[in-house]
Amino acid sequence: MSGVVVYVHGLWLHGWESALLRRRLSRQLRCEARIFRYPSVSADLAANAHALARFLAALRAETLHLVGHSMGGLVILKCFSSEVSADGLQRDGSSLPPGRIVLLASPVRGSRAAQHLAQLPFGRRILGLTAAEALLSAREERWNGVRELGVIAGDLAYGFGRLVGPLDAPSDGTILVEETRLAGAKAQLTLPVSHSGMMVSATVARQTAAFLSDGRFEP
Repeated sequence: MSGVVVYVHGLWLHGWESALLRRRLSRQLRCEARIFRYPSVSADLAANAHALARFLAALRAETLHLVGHSMGGLVILKCFSSEVSADGLQRDGSSLPPGRIVLLASPVRGSRAAQHLAQLPFGRRILGLTAAEALLSAREERWNGVRELGVIAGDLAYGFGRLVGPLDAPSDGTILVEETRLAGAKAQLTLPVSHSGMMVSATVARQTAAFLSDGRFEP
């Protein structure tokens, strides 16, 4: 196969929600679109990143792009850290085919909505292990990976996050725009879409394809 785009889903999901997005990316980039599925509740961040590294290493392609929605983007960032996994796979991606990364509404600085949910009865159990590690504390992240990385955020505030507590800042209804800001990213873009609406937005698909293809978003 000449090119592959790997989609990494978010919390509580399994990747099927990305069917339209994957179809559009496959058509616009003329490549195959695959799903990486992981246990977003029962496994921790390191285990899921390790599994993603093995998944990517097994692919055969001339180009290999990644798209992560919400918490899926955090799994990608962990996978492409400078660490070396236990089975010897280089997680910085230097041993993989060339490609780029796009994060869709990934809360790289933590998630206020997740913090609100964690305060409710059984909230931490509902969030699971990966979210407890990746979402419940505010932090400053920096991308130092060898691949060019773009970030898309949404500011149409309709989503689950508003049901568990006030967000009080521009958001996609679940993730604040400011929570998606990643130092070291090549480009960052905010669009009028909601958190789940990103999966069906033609504009999100077009801009994702543009960055994966050329390393920049369309003006």
